[in-house]
Amino acid sequence: MVHGDDRAGRFAGKVAMVTGAGSGMGAAVARQLAAEGARAVVLADVNVDGAAAVAEELPTAKAVHVDVRDATAVDDAVQEVLRRHGRIDVLVHAAGVDDPEAKQRIAEALVERRPAAVTGSLDDASWRRVMAVNLDGTFHVLRAAVRAMQPAGAGAIVVIGSSSAFDTPVGYPHYAASKAGVHALSQAVAKEVIASGIRVNVVAPGPTETGMAARTPEVLRAGFADPRVRPYATAEEIADIALYLASDAAANLVGAVLLANGGRFTA
Repeated sequence: MVHGDDRAGRFAGKVAMVTGAGSGMGAAVARQLAAEGARAVVLADVNVDGAAAVAEELPTAKAVHVDVRDATAVDDAVQEVLRRHGRIDVLVHAAGVDDPEAKQRIAEALVERRPAAVTGSLDDASWRRVMAVNLDGTFHVLRAAVRAMQPAGAGAIVVIGSSSAFDTPVGYPHYAASKAGVHALSQAVAKEVIASGIRVNVVAPGPTETGMAARTPEVLRAGFADPRVRPYATAEEIADIALYLASDAAANLVGAVLLANGGRFTA
């Protein structure tokens, strides 16, 4: 973990917005932005109580309720930041969902030593829920951020993807597909908007200690325990990577997808 004191002032005077900021990686990003000098940090989350609890720790932070599935809500939240602060310099998009039911079925198959059988019984509602938050939500956030940043001719957007887009876990097709779409969407947008001075990059974490990970059945968590690689990342370690991408030190990174999985595989 890189502590704020080590890079104090890296985001001095910046206006930042973080989605999914009520917990996990989003909360860690928000805390680090505040520690590194951001003059305003807007914490957006569908769980506004969680975002408010994090914001209370930070003198320059404000929590807002945003469901990223709702394009109008995303647009309104971004416009409110512009009205209050005049610009958005950094946006980190960490909002996302997994599918605990699918995870449980994969775990049961492992325990019973049988193939996981998820796709044949995956209903439309489960598919749409994951796609609506992870992929549609990313589109809504990217579009709103680009609209906000283009007049200023500058800005940094960092999207939290997933290593699941590369290793496509058995029994988890909807999540893997959503994150692969997130990566491709972000890279396509990155190539377009760099002409407007906006950089878009992606962090693709592997197993990370978050609330999402806490809901993972133990048998699946045990499967990630390999002495040849690093253990689960902390949310703060992933936040460090995200904020490197958002910083001036990463000025030449555009459309990058940084695989942060502790050495489990390379892409």
